[in-house]
Amino acid sequence: MYITRKHISRRTVLRGVGVGMALPLLDAMIPAHTALAKTAAAAKARMAFVYFPHGAVMDKWTPTKDGADVDLPPILAPLKPFQQHLTVISGMENKSAIAAPVHAITPGTWLSCVEPRISHDPLGGITVDQIAAKRISQDTALPSLEIATEERGGEGSCDRNYGCSYGKTIAFSTPSTPLPMEHNPRKLFQQLFGQGDTASERIALMREDASILDLVSRDAADLKRSLGARDQALMADYLETVREIERRVQQLSTRDNSKLGLPDAPSGIPANFDEHVKLQFDLMALAFQANLTRVASFMMAAEVSNQPYNFMGIADAFHPLSHHANNPQKVERLAKLQAWNTQAFARFVKKMSEMPDGEGTMLDNSIILFGSNMSDSNLHNHFPLPTAVLGKGGGAIRGNTHLRVPDRTPLANLHLTLLARAGIDLDKLGDSSGVFAGI
Repeated sequence: MYITRKHISRRTVLRGVGVGMALPLLDAMIPAHTALAKTAAAAKARMAFVYFPHGAVMDKWTPTKDGADVDLPPILAPLKPFQQHLTVISGMENKSAIAAPVHAITPGTWLSCVEPRISHDPLGGITVDQIAAKRISQDTALPSLEIATEERGGEGSCDRNYGCSYGKTIAFSTPSTPLPMEHNPRKLFQQLFGQGDTASERIALMREDASILDLVSRDAADLKRSLGARDQALMADYLETVREIERRVQQLSTRDNSKLGLPDAPSGIPANFDEHVKLQFDLMALAFQANLTRVASFMMAAEVSNQPYNFMGIADAFHPLSHHANNPQKVERLAKLQAWNTQAFARFVKKMSEMPDGEGTMLDNSIILFGSNMSDSNLHNHFPLPTAVLGKGGGAIRGNTHLRVPDRTPLANLHLTLLARAGIDLDKLGDSSGVFAGI
């Protein structure tokens, strides 16, 4: 038998006058007799980290049995359609979050598992999302994406000893560099797809920006020749920043987003909180679909959130309701609110399950952590943490499992395990003591 299929590069671009158009994955990009997984066209790992504040009503979160095919309690029930992709882990603790301020350090220690220094100048640990971004997302326009729905929470999200750095973000690129979370959908949309309200406006502005960057680079290079050693070093840093921006603009301007069905840019923050949450999830899914990033983190609500959930008949503000004092009616309302959070997350998971990606779906190839860094919000404790993983990591995660680990196992063990399943080998993360074999 003769093999006549011609192999073309996965990076092939259709070129015209001043424009380039990326191609979708074609059969011709896969060499004959070669499995897709062994080619450059193979699907890439994606990782997402979705955080909800104020823990969970644990008896309405935790399955009563271990192993496969377990019944899902009310808070996890919205994930039933994706149970084959679901791993629930029970028994973990994050000691780095245990301190008097509670809320002020809880978000910022979730993904690092490093006890922060007492100081208004942050010093904690690099978070797992940023470790992943450096390894699997550097060739995308945005190595990582940080999303929120609220800029900050109420009183208690900052502390006189620790400041505000750990309470407003779950992402640290270095031990001393907290990353801001974008809560405005309009700004997030423009970060992903460029300035402009419509597709035609975005294309025109991106071309305009590219020409400006060319001029900046030229002028900076001319200036550098006349500078001393110290200033040359400063200019070198500046030029590196310019090159990074230029790379992002070029990737955006040559990308064919016509098949994504992009809406016009959002007008701003929706008046209804439920629409805000859904819109942010939609933009995160779109960023994955367009391959603008492979790593994203999302705070569904701020720590010490005073957001009411009137759209579902709960007038109580989130944080005060979380201090339910074991009042049965308040506990029931809190569990209902937390189940809605899972429902909104499940809607995002459904979108990921419907996106073709290589030989499977985006959900098949993703690793999505869904959880909180607090357990019983009424007690402000950090054991046992409500934690679930969605996705199969390209076959590296079995799914359909409730794994119960020894009590107070470090949460960092899970982070280390998820990195390993994404092909990132690391000896130690935070207070980790090993990896899980049952995931």
